[in-house]
Amino acid sequence: MEAPAARLLPPLLLLLSACAPAPGRASSDAPPLVNEDVKRTVDLSSHLAKVTAEVVLAHAGSGSSPRAASFLLALEPELEARLAHLGVQALQSSVYVPRGGSAGFGRRGYACTEVKGEDEEENNLEVRETSIKGQSGRFFTVKLPVALDPGAKISVIVEAVYTHVLQPYPTQITQSEKQFVVFEGNHYFYSPYPTKTQTMRVKLASRNVESYTKLGNPTRSEDLLDYGPFRDIPAYSQDTFKVHSENNSPFLTITSMTRVIEVSHWGNIAVEENVDLKHTGAVLKGPFSRYDYQRQPDSGVSSVRSFKTILPAAAQDVYYRDEIGNVSTSHLLILDDSVEMEIRPRFPLFGGWKTHYIVGYNLPSYEYLYNLGDQYALKMRLVDHVFDEQVIDSLTVKIILPEGAKNIQVDSPYEISRGPDELHYTYLDTFGRPVIVAHKENLVEQHIQDIVVHYTFNKVLMLQEPLLVVATFYILFFTVIVYVRLDFSITKDPAAEARMKVACITEQVLTLVNKRLGLYRHFDETVNRYKQSRDVSTLNSGKKSLETEHKALTSGLALLQSRLKTEGSDLCDKVSEMQRLDAQVKELVLKAAVEAERLVAGKLKKDTYIENEKLISGKRQELVGKIDHILDAL
Repeated sequence: MEAPAARLLPPLLLLLSACAPAPGRASSDAPPLVNEDVKRTVDLSSHLAKVTAEVVLAHAGSGSSPRAASFLLALEPELEARLAHLGVQALQSSVYVPRGGSAGFGRRGYACTEVKGEDEEENNLEVRETSIKGQSGRFFTVKLPVALDPGAKISVIVEAVYTHVLQPYPTQITQSEKQFVVFEGNHYFYSPYPTKTQTMRVKLASRNVESYTKLGNPTRSEDLLDYGPFRDIPAYSQDTFKVHSENNSPFLTITSMTRVIEVSHWGNIAVEENVDLKHTGAVLKGPFSRYDYQRQPDSGVSSVRSFKTILPAAAQDVYYRDEIGNVSTSHLLILDDSVEMEIRPRFPLFGGWKTHYIVGYNLPSYEYLYNLGDQYALKMRLVDHVFDEQVIDSLTVKIILPEGAKNIQVDSPYEISRGPDELHYTYLDTFGRPVIVAHKENLVEQHIQDIVVHYTFNKVLMLQEPLLVVATFYILFFTVIVYVRLDFSITKDPAAEARMKVACITEQVLTLVNKRLGLYRHFDETVNRYKQSRDVSTLNSGKKSLETEHKALTSGLALLQSRLKTEGSDLCDKVSEMQRLDAQVKELVLKAAVEAERLVAGKLKKDTYIENEKLISGKRQELVGKIDHILDAL
């Protein structure tokens, strides 16, 4: 069984040089560097190709040669589209310099200077992409922690991760067949400088190997292939390395992923991930049998039943759904330092099969959002763990900041592509929330790093939404109050009009009755003044005024009574009753005036007057109470 003709991946190609020349120009006076010893490891146990090279880099120049402050890494042009991650570390050991230096003597006559670093991040070296005139491929400048003098050495570890380089062969398999893949690379360490000694170890996914190249009589042990040592390798040496072996690891690829982070200053950060997932292994040939899949353990060994996603330890309100709705086959396990979520799609994924799902959760903002006054900094992962050995072809990250955020700056741990900022509108927003849009392609687990977003936010703006709610309810209630008092009917309602007329007449009746009762109180005051002044003209004037105004008010009430009768209202009877009671009240008022005249003329004793006045006042109050009761009924 032959492998495909296309060569997809040579292993890590490492070009070492003393100083990085300026982009686009080769350096003829760069210090000569030699690869004294190279130990390469090619890990093909998953669907990724992880190539690690431990290189002892030596300055081979004479005493007059310049010091080497940096070196170059190079990739062949065929690898440009496949490289996902490239990292370089200096070993926490020693930099060896020739005798005569200030450091203590070490092995083989070299003095040693320790490269210090408390953790792995401190030993990471700065890597920047550059270009070399006359050379194809991509080049990277790596800055050394200590400049190398002539004769000095340093050990570095270069790690590269490539995606989509293990090609299924055959490209189609049935449900019962196992998956085999082909990997092509280079036996030698690719470098523009000679390499003295080199070894290569290849780690496969299984011991089942169909074929592999036999350069140098390699040794095989279980799932390992050991090549070398190769000695005195000329510069730019290439020799095709190929291996065809079984690999049933999950060939899962996230073809597209949109990660939305919504920040709220009310204590919550909402995260939602829209994932398009595809099995990029050998395409399933023929029908799928659910019966065989469940009955036979070795059926569909390269398929994916489920996988685990690791969420932050503070994640809460986790949900997992797809186009149909919530997927109840998932499981959540809360650990001390994380939350494990087992994602089980509705169907197993075979080669070429796809699925789409959404995962979301909430995080407390105090763990990721920091502030000093109006200055805020959001520190979160640009991309988080989805599954082990993850590959993301295309990632879009949208960070939604609070409305009113300004002076936005983004610090990314690696190069990203910024899209134009957008605006996001949600509840109670007025001019929109700023949205940072970032894109990145070809990501792996090494890209799980923090991104920091700096912005300014006036805390007074936090009152905007509560005040907007208050204003909204105020306007709503005011509108309802106005609405219920307006008549929007188009046709006339005779019954409603009659009720309105009766109500209007009733209001007029109440007004006239109250005025008439007021006349009696005013006449009482006139009688009291008469008793004090004994001026008969005052009393006669009051009687005349009472008669005139009372007659007018009584006539008006009689007219209103007739109108109520015309409208067919039973209130006319009550008005008639008030008229009758009022006549009695008037009679008592005039009788009280006559008693006062007799008292003033000396025809009636004072004791008798007082007794008669009490009787008249009691009857009058009783009649007025009945009138008030009728008024209340109206």
